[in-house]
Amino acid sequence: MIGRPIDSLTLAERWRLAGKWVALELYSPQALPLRNIEAIGETATECVAVLKQRGLDPERYELQPLPQPYQP
Repeated sequence: MIGRPIDSLTLAERWRLAGKWVALELYSPQALPLRNIEAIGETATECVAVLKQRGLDPERYELQPLPQPYQP
Protein backbone atom coordinates (compact mmCIF):
# COMPACT_ATOMS: atom_id res chain seq x y z
CA MET A 1 0.00 0.00 0.00
CA ILE A 2 3.03 2.25 0.36
CA GLY A 3 3.59 4.15 -2.85
CA ARG A 4 -0.11 4.28 -3.74
CA PRO A 5 -2.64 7.09 -3.38
CA ILE A 6 -5.31 6.59 -0.72
CA ASP A 7 -8.03 6.81 -3.38
CA SER A 8 -6.61 3.78 -5.20
CA LEU A 9 -6.97 1.45 -2.20
CA THR A 10 -9.64 -1.21 -2.32
CA LEU A 11 -12.39 -1.26 0.27
CA ALA A 12 -10.72 -4.22 1.99
CA GLU A 13 -7.39 -2.35 2.11
CA ARG A 14 -9.12 0.73 3.55
CA TRP A 15 -10.64 -1.42 6.30
CA ARG A 16 -7.22 -2.90 7.13
CA LEU A 17 -5.76 0.62 7.41
CA ALA A 18 -8.68 2.15 9.35
CA GLY A 19 -7.34 3.81 12.49
CA LYS A 20 -3.70 3.66 11.37
CA TRP A 21 -1.59 6.69 10.59
CA VAL A 22 -0.27 7.42 7.10
CA ALA A 23 2.29 9.90 5.82
CA LEU A 24 1.51 11.83 2.64
CA GLU A 25 3.76 14.30 0.86
CA LEU A 26 2.87 17.89 1.76
CA TYR A 27 0.60 19.70 -0.66
CA SER A 28 2.25 21.05 -3.79
CA PRO A 29 1.05 21.41 -7.36
CA GLN A 30 3.57 18.71 -8.34
CA ALA A 31 2.30 16.24 -5.71
CA LEU A 32 -1.40 16.54 -6.48
CA PRO A 33 -3.77 15.05 -7.24
CA LEU A 34 -2.03 11.75 -6.45
CA ARG A 35 -0.21 12.06 -3.14
CA ASN A 36 1.13 8.61 -2.37
CA ILE A 37 1.25 6.91 1.00
CA GLU A 38 4.90 6.95 2.03
CA ALA A 39 4.61 5.40 5.52
CA ILE A 40 2.05 3.54 7.62
CA GLY A 41 2.10 3.15 11.37
CA GLU A 42 -0.04 2.47 14.43
CA THR A 43 0.89 5.92 15.78
CA ALA A 44 2.19 9.19 14.33
CA THR A 45 5.56 8.50 16.00
CA GLU A 46 5.79 5.10 14.34
CA CYS A 47 4.93 6.69 11.00
CA VAL A 48 7.79 9.19 11.41
CA ALA A 49 10.16 6.33 12.26
CA VAL A 50 9.18 4.52 9.04
CA LEU A 51 9.86 7.70 7.02
CA LYS A 52 13.30 8.02 8.61
CA GLN A 53 14.06 4.34 7.97
CA ARG A 54 13.27 4.95 4.31
CA GLY A 55 15.63 7.95 4.26
CA LEU A 56 12.79 10.48 3.86
CA ASP A 57 12.59 13.84 5.65
CA PRO A 58 9.51 13.77 7.94
CA GLU A 59 9.17 17.55 7.65
CA ARG A 60 8.10 17.11 4.02
CA TYR A 61 5.11 14.93 4.97
CA GLU A 62 1.78 15.36 6.67
CA LEU A 63 0.57 12.65 9.00
CA GLN A 64 -3.07 11.75 9.30
CA PRO A 65 -5.12 8.94 10.77
CA LEU A 66 -7.25 7.08 8.24
CA PRO A 67 -10.91 6.85 9.22
CA GLN A 68 -13.08 3.86 8.51
CA PRO A 69 -14.38 3.77 4.94
CA TYR A 70 -17.76 5.37 4.34
CA GLN A 71 -20.69 3.05 4.59
CA PRO A 72 -24.16 4.08 3.40
